[in-house]
Amino acid sequence: MWKDWFVAPARDYLFVALSFIGIYASIVVLTRLTGLRSFSKMSAPDFAMTVAVGSLFAGSISNASPPLPLAAFALLCLFVGQWGFAALRRQSRRASDWIDNSPVLLMDGSHFLEANMEATNITRADIVAKLREANVLRLDQVRAVVFETTGDISVLHASSSESDLDSELLDGVRRNGS
Repeated sequence: MWKDWFVAPARDYLFVALSFIGIYASIVVLTRLTGLRSFSKMSAPDFAMTVAVGSLFAGSISNASPPLPLAAFALLCLFVGQWGFAALRRQSRRASDWIDNSPVLLMDGSHFLEANMEATNITRADIVAKLREANVLRLDQVRAVVFETTGDISVLHASSSESDLDSELLDGVRRNGS
């Protein structure tokens, strides 16, 4: 039993190495053809793409199923699907609204927006940690805190209390949590 954990036939090592080369090369070629957007995390489809490619990559190099050509075809399908979603989002505002999450305002100036925090399952401690990460020294430096569509939290702040926030930076940001 212990031997099965620590010893594998030489052909299995060869299989993993060849699968790695084939799938890795497929990912590089497909990324070059479709662009780096395939691995951005700007929308839900982008995130799903990154997770799916990673899962397929790991599964296909460590297992005989799916066979290498089928795994490469699955990658092709993922990249074509990602490209299609990106094109649809560019061409249709309605599709973009349906596919993408909206960013949500978590702090308006120094005021925590409790309803928005509750709607997004973000705690005050989560926000305070991001404020520290952004080197905010006082709450009156905060202009806005936004929960982005990627799941990241952006902190907009200034050292001078007289610095105004350009309203264009909050275009499309939901101000209420619903």
